[in-house]
Amino acid sequence: MTSKKYIWPVVGLATIGFSAWLLYHELRGLSLDDLWESLAAIRARDWVCSGLSTLVAYAALAGYDRIALQHLGRKVNWFFITLTSFTTYALSHNVGASVFSGAVVRYRAYTSKGLSVGEVGVLVALCSFTFTIGTIMLIGMVLVYEPDITERFTGILPVEASTTTGILLLVVVGLYVLGSLLKLKPLKIRSFFLPYPAPKLVAQQLVIGPIELIGAAGIIYFALPEAGNPGFMIILGIFLISFSAALISHAPGGLGVLELVFVTGLPDMNPADVIAALLVFRLFYLIIPFIMALFVILFFERSQLAQAQKREGLR
Repeated sequence: MTSKKYIWPVVGLATIGFSAWLLYHELRGLSLDDLWESLAAIRARDWVCSGLSTLVAYAALAGYDRIALQHLGRKVNWFFITLTSFTTYALSHNVGASVFSGAVVRYRAYTSKGLSVGEVGVLVALCSFTFTIGTIMLIGMVLVYEPDITERFTGILPVEASTTTGILLLVVVGLYVLGSLLKLKPLKIRSFFLPYPAPKLVAQQLVIGPIELIGAAGIIYFALPEAGNPGFMIILGIFLISFSAALISHAPGGLGVLELVFVTGLPDMNPADVIAALLVFRLFYLIIPFIMALFVILFFERSQLAQAQKREGLR
């Protein structure tokens, strides 16, 4: 167990190193002056739109927890859910190994509201599944709309897909919906059971998951200039591939991975403009939420300590 806990940090650091090396070769001609000019060229309206897209993404992330709590039949204050979800994702997106780091935050928060360890486990699994099913559905839609998008990543990602691939992914989503409608046996992962959510919750998953991803992709889309911009659907597809690759890599914040995939996927755009848009994404989606989450954790832990001291004083 001692050696296992170092595996994912090592994998993440190795991925960052390899991605940084590849990215260096892609951006050798890029100067800080070029990057600053690209940042300065982003209009105030686009900064606002990127900020609003961030709010949409994090509001949808709170919906992940809300759906899971409905599935468990647990009622928790909406404000508490929103803060817990925000803190969970703000930390896990920056730390890496999001399932595990997010589980720690959710365990600490929701057990204070009376949830058992098993219920928190189901909640974490269902939140992850909402993200996964939303990603599968959106990738399927993008491939049906733009089947040649994976050709943009030839040489860096072992990805080949077509319209047929997109249709198959949408069929997978359809089978999940069918499983809920027919009330099939729970999904089993070793000794862990995850019952199919009720159809009304599945419908919420198929709305909330895509909204979160569309909002996150919108941050980058609005920060990119019009020159060479291939349109939102292509940007969304590139974001889905890059974000998925970043999560799989376990690199903290997807550092290097996100940049490499985006620069490679947008060969017709000025690399400085792409990196500038990704800096806006990191600022709004990662850095600012991370700083705010640290204050939320500090406030929560202080309130928990005060309650513990009060209970101790009553004894």
